[in-house]
Amino acid sequence: MSRIQHTFSLLAAQGRKALIPFMTAGYPRADTTAALMRVLVEGGADIIELGVPFSDPMADGPVIQRASEVALAQGVSLRDVLGFVRAFRENNDQTPVVLMGYANPVERMGVDNFVREAAESGVDGVLVVDYPPEECGTFSSLMRAQGMDTIFLLAPTSSPARIGKVAALASGYVYCVSLKGVTGSSLLDKDEVAGMMATIRQSVTVPLGVGFGIQDAETAVAVSRMADGVVIGSRIIQALESDPTGAQARHFLSVVRQGLDSGVGVAS
Repeated sequence: MSRIQHTFSLLAAQGRKALIPFMTAGYPRADTTAALMRVLVEGGADIIELGVPFSDPMADGPVIQRASEVALAQGVSLRDVLGFVRAFRENNDQTPVVLMGYANPVERMGVDNFVREAAESGVDGVLVVDYPPEECGTFSSLMRAQGMDTIFLLAPTSSPARIGKVAALASGYVYCVSLKGVTGSSLLDKDEVAGMMATIRQSVTVPLGVGFGIQDAETAVAVSRMADGVVIGSRIIQALESDPTGAQARHFLSVVRQGLDSGVGVAS
């Protein structure tokens, strides 16, 4: 059982939902990334999604795009990101880390090399946005052989055929995009999310995390009633932009954590 699977099993046994913050590796500074990952855990993170900076992030809104640009300007590479995970693992061997990014850096490193080095660094799962499930069988097999999970995106526009392909390959959890748009959008329709989740659950048996458009504890709690976990990205990046120490992000996460555990939204 992977660290991700163990985490979701433990939370389910406790009747709790996973809190999954996203941060861009190398933002706001490369030398503070591992420390900020620990701050997110202090705030209540169950799993950390660590974004790999990329110059053309098609699924990301302006907030995360800017964070990638800042990280890239500091020269942060995929190997640097693996180094951040390795540093995080020096005093945390429990919190799962999922790398989220795009195919180009992985292909440049070489898929075999990437999978091996990711496992050695302490990565638990990988979500490559532009790796479609139709072409991901070999990658998923390599990941599975190293004890890591392959995470996929499903969106409101995903067809039954696409959902079925993801169901056959996904492990750990599936990232369900809550709206038709990019990260940071504020057009989340809870009724549409509920319908999408019901459709996906007919085929997908692994836990479901929902992200995009979650900006506060109230929305996180509402979404958590339909999902196994809540992913929050742009709001975390904004907090790090305002306060690079991570104190604001930690406070925000603690408020969301309190809301998820109590089942009600609380003021931030």
